[in-house]
Parts: sequence; C-alpha cells; structure tokens
Amino acid sequence: MMMKNRTNLVSKLLEMGYISSDIVKDAMEKVPREEFMTPETKNYAYLDRPIPLEEGQTISAPHMVAIICEKLALKKGMQVLEIGTGFGYNAAVVSEIIGPKGHVYTIERIEKLKNIAEQNLKRTGYSDNVTIIYGDGTKGYEEKSPYDRVYATASAPKIPEPLKKQLKIGGRLLTPIGLDTSVQELLCLSRVGEDDYKSYNLGGVVFVPMIGEHGWPE
Repeated sequence: MMMKNRTNLVSKLLEMGYISSDIVKDAMEKVPREEFMTPETKNYAYLDRPIPLEEGQTISAPHMVAIICEKLALKKGMQVLEIGTGFGYNAAVVSEIIGPKGHVYTIERIEKLKNIAEQNLKRTGYSDNVTIIYGDGTKGYEEKSPYDRVYATASAPKIPEPLKKQLKIGGRLLTPIGLDTSVQELLCLSRVGEDDYKSYNLGGVVFVPMIGEHGWPE
C-alpha cells in the first residue's frame, strides 16, 4: 500500500509540474518517506503536506522537496551541503539523485534529531554518502567546502555569509529568506565569480526558523 501511495503521489507531482525530470521522479519513487517520520505519522507519509516531527520541527511537503531538487539541478557526483537534517528524508532524496560518487553533508542543531536521522539513513541504505554534522548550520561546514550545491530547509533573515562563501564558483544555493518567521521567499542564488552572485525569487514559502549565529537567535 505504501509503495502504491508513493507512486500515486509522484504521479500527482508530475501532473502539477513540481517534478519535471526523470532523475527527481525516480528518486522520489524510490525513497520511502514513511521511514523518515514518527511512528504516529507514518500513515500520512504520502499526503502532500508538511508533517510534524519532534522538537517543533517538520518534514517538508513532498512538493517542496521536489521543487528544491529540481531548482538545484542536481547531477551525479555532486558534493552538496544541506542545512537542517530533520529526520533525514530530504538528504536521502538528494543522495539518491547524486549517487554513490556524490556526497551530502547535512547539519542539524538538535542532537535528538541528528541521532534519529542517522538511524533512518542507515536503515534505508543512505548512510554511506550522507554525513550528519551536529552544530550551527548557519556557519556551514567549511571543512568539506566548496560545495556544488547548498540548500536550507529552514529560513533565515538573510542568506548566511558562510553559506555563500562555501559555494563553488558556478554553484547554486537555495534557501528561504524572510524577516517574518511565518512567511518567507524562496531564493535561488548562483555564484558567478569570487564576489559576484546572482539571485532570483521562486515565490512564497513557509519554513521553520534557521537558528544560529548567522540566522535567528535561539
């Protein structure tokens, strides 16, 4: 039943235009979203809406995961930085897309969520090319920079400077931004030179706040 529900959801996202590439379609059909949710919410895995996790966090709606993956234009072998691991679902989808020669480095500030995500990724077979770092995501993860792609699943008042600096020239960054913690804009930024960036607005979104030194205060 779960597999059928997953297939039906992906078909719906295709019809609505959220998914436009085979690589994203195949990944979302393969990754079991129900394995990245609480036991109480597994039955809601294939509703197209955000679902509460723990510690006030949420798992993004499937259409938002599709938007993120499509707008990042992910390719095999890329090195990707994610801010906000949650229970690990988004990282698993990205991992599926970039393949075993790529790698996702994902930062989670809540230790309980980090531990749960590690278990989820190991159980579903994605732990080999997903590394979870416990810490302040607004600082990025300089140790493995620069990255082909950077994206955030939480919203900051402005794009944290460390995330821009850790992006490769020619790379792409996707993050929600807004001075209101209840409504934000999804920005896509490309690094076209050492200190030269171009960005465009993908429209209104709602994400949990990105808390940290270069984001919202705790």
